[in-house]
Amino acid sequence: MAQARPRLNDGDVRRVPVAYLVCNFAPRAEGNPSLLSHREVVTFLHETGHCLHHLFTRVDRPDIAGTNGFEWDAIELPSQLMEDFAWDRQVLRGMSGHYRTGASLPDPLFDRLLAARQFLSGMFIVRQVEFALFDLLLHLGTLGTDPMEVIEAVRDEVAVIHPPGWHRFPHAFSHIFAGGYAAGYYSYLWAEVLAADGFQRFAEAGLIDRPTAEKFREEILSRGASRPAAVSFRAFRERDPDPQAMLVRRGLTQDPVHAPS
Repeated sequence: MAQARPRLNDGDVRRVPVAYLVCNFAPRAEGNPSLLSHREVVTFLHETGHCLHHLFTRVDRPDIAGTNGFEWDAIELPSQLMEDFAWDRQVLRGMSGHYRTGASLPDPLFDRLLAARQFLSGMFIVRQVEFALFDLLLHLGTLGTDPMEVIEAVRDEVAVIHPPGWHRFPHAFSHIFAGGYAAGYYSYLWAEVLAADGFQRFAEAGLIDRPTAEKFREEILSRGASRPAAVSFRAFRERDPDPQAMLVRRGLTQDPVHAPS
């Protein structure tokens, strides 16, 4: 997804926002239609979330309208939230089917997709925490300036598996040097916390719920960077973010909405 133009209304010129979503899906071939894999559906919904964030803005200043100026650690909230609709069994059944028979996705196949998503998710989170702590502590300088000393100190606190001594991960951690994530790598996990908790609000309302969707549009999508993202999230969720929802998303704890009674 990319912007074609942002929203503008300065009294003289009024311009509606425009975005474009360019896909790279396999074309139809040999009489068969173009078919999307589940991964492609997830990606499509992810990018659609960015589009909605840009298009639904009601902010008239282009520099803070839609995704412009939005805080880095929350920019993936709409996109990751949209992804989760592709991981709900009933939603996926409603939007998909066998292209010849129309049959719904079998439960065993969906269960395998979900199991693959959550495979070793605990290890993934621990590694992300390791990377985020290393990034912050390196930039703070509280543990010194030697990257290897900093990463070893972090690993002593959080790592499950220590790499061999010859491993030089910091030397190749381009995200925090050339990738725009300096002192901001934590935003990967934090955005997932926000998205998972936001999606939980939909789940609590039955998932496909117009009032909840309208509130999401009003309090988050339409506001752009006209106020802090934390204020917008609290206005939508009516409380602070709850990291528990991210653990549910990763399969590390039980979903309270769908837990057996």
